[in-house]
Amino acid sequence: MRAGRAVRLAALLVVASAQAQPPGRSDPSFSQPSLAPGVDYVVPAEADIKATLDRIRDYFVRSTQYRIVDTRTGQPITDFSRPIQTAALDSRGGQFNDWDYPMGVVLAGMLLATEVTGDTRYQDYTLKNFDFVFDHVDYFRKQVTEFGQPSHGFSRLLNMRELDDCGAIGAALIKAYAKKQDPRYRATIDAIADHMAHKQMRMPDGTLARPRPLPVSLWIDDAYMSIPFLAQMGRLTGDRTWFDDAARQAIQMSQRLQDPSTGLYRHSWYEGAEHPAFYWGRGAGWGLMAAAELLSVLPQDHPSRPRVLAIFQRGARGAAAVQSGVGMWRQLLDKNDSYLETSASAMFTFAIARGVNRGWLSPAYGPVAQTGWQAVSKRVLPDGRIEGICVSTTAAYDSVYYYNRPTDLGAMQGYGPVLMAGAEVIAMLRSFDISRTLNTFHYRSRKP
Repeated sequence: MRAGRAVRLAALLVVASAQAQPPGRSDPSFSQPSLAPGVDYVVPAEADIKATLDRIRDYFVRSTQYRIVDTRTGQPITDFSRPIQTAALDSRGGQFNDWDYPMGVVLAGMLLATEVTGDTRYQDYTLKNFDFVFDHVDYFRKQVTEFGQPSHGFSRLLNMRELDDCGAIGAALIKAYAKKQDPRYRATIDAIADHMAHKQMRMPDGTLARPRPLPVSLWIDDAYMSIPFLAQMGRLTGDRTWFDDAARQAIQMSQRLQDPSTGLYRHSWYEGAEHPAFYWGRGAGWGLMAAAELLSVLPQDHPSRPRVLAIFQRGARGAAAVQSGVGMWRQLLDKNDSYLETSASAMFTFAIARGVNRGWLSPAYGPVAQTGWQAVSKRVLPDGRIEGICVSTTAAYDSVYYYNRPTDLGAMQGYGPVLMAGAEVIAMLRSFDISRTLNTFHYRSRKP
């Protein structure tokens, strides 16, 4: 008797407990099934995207100091007839007006934002920055000549040694040259082209390489530090050999760095050395963005276009497969316990949105870019700074290094990709009719 009452009581407790639980994720009354907390699973409004981009632009505008200062006194230099040893860029707050690859991506992102939105204030910032460089680079060149020391201004421009010094910002300079035919721009474009064609380290098959950390090393970062510039040179000059080289880099780097089954890019490869593979988020983002930049200008009849397209599509498929449940991508793409990282997320969002816009990817990828943007935009603070960007990262031999790279509001590597992602998502939203069925999204092209 007591046993029967105990069983009945236990059964009643189970029922009561079940009734007290919140609706399950398969329950029709649950309004957002399968969504992690904080996910904004809606179609973004163009005005909201533009407002986010404006905040980033305004942050750069108010932060950039267009001054040369005497580092002994902190006072601005106004006499540029003779250099002094202690002259330097006024870099308070960051590298906003220096010649460096992260700023190159920012300046390209500003140009794209103007192209998409029609707001010329983005382009104005890019041209003002380049004009500041070329108004003052000769002063720093004289400083180096006279004092025999590393320059305190535009050192990567004055002493080009690796792709980081010239490729990404060189591609932005070519895009700026299309807006303003300044002969100083063109002279520097030609100098970069000469460096990349004749001075930069290459493997016997022509693949661009680095001498570190091992004597012959490939970093997927260098896909973006070279391929967009080579592709833009082809567009600028009409000389197809530049397109040939750009396609060769995309193909040969991918042969060594892209996993053929997952489509993800490993961060590094070393000739003659067995080593573990690490699928670092931003590195893979550089690779996919580089392929997107190349496809954007590579002639339709170029014999390598089908291979480059297949590389891009494989990479996009791999990226979509490892997108997290909140729309971001991770620091190590295949490690779910690594942190959600902003620059990689913006890069994948841009590249996939462009693939959808240009017809390289099915419209089924539209929601991947849409949700990517929604997640990335939450990392943009009210003052235009961006959270969650991994700091500079070298090629490493262990996962602990990648897991523990910090993020920093001053890490410039993510700002340009966020600008590019927002602009490209605006273009995507304009190109498709988007319907929502059973809490998912369907993109249908407006083009005939």
